[in-house]
Amino acid sequence: MTADAERARHPGDLIVLVNLVGTFAFTVTAVFAAVAFTTAAQWVGAVTAMGLFAIGVFAFLWSFWNAVQRSREEEISVTQVYLLLGPPTPPRVRRTMLTLLLVQCVVALSTALARPDGPDGTPGSSLAVGILVPMFGIGLNGLWGAFHGVFEPRPDVVVTEVADDGVTSEPPIDQNDDHG
Repeated sequence: MTADAERARHPGDLIVLVNLVGTFAFTVTAVFAAVAFTTAAQWVGAVTAMGLFAIGVFAFLWSFWNAVQRSREEEISVTQVYLLLGPPTPPRVRRTMLTLLLVQCVVALSTALARPDGPDGTPGSSLAVGILVPMFGIGLNGLWGAFHGVFEPRPDVVVTEVADDGVTSEPPIDQNDDHG
């Protein structure tokens, strides 16, 4: 593959870019909140985490709706949509999206575990909200898979033909041929 072909835009690149930017913003704000551990830094980290979680939930629901619609005519599995496994997803997209999901999980766990208590010593801190951020990655994985994954057609789907005059014709039903 040439360098120009590698740099060419592909369907779904915007979703990958949004995931990259969101993961970067979460990493910066969560690590800053864990290091500085001031009230302001914790608020910024918590608001960022909750915003990304909300985007992830919306993306998950939108992708689920689209995947269900496509599943009427195509063989779609949950792992292919949300974990981007198998042939429907190009390897470069799978690597990037799953690496970003892994970064989200590692940052969420490490920052939450680094500061298990609040600044005043009470149990719990706002950094625990970061545990919700991997929903952002899962939702965007689903969005990519549901809109840009190339799935096999379902073998049990009967294709309805539409004539030029707009009249649909169903294939003949042969279930009663044995009975006469």
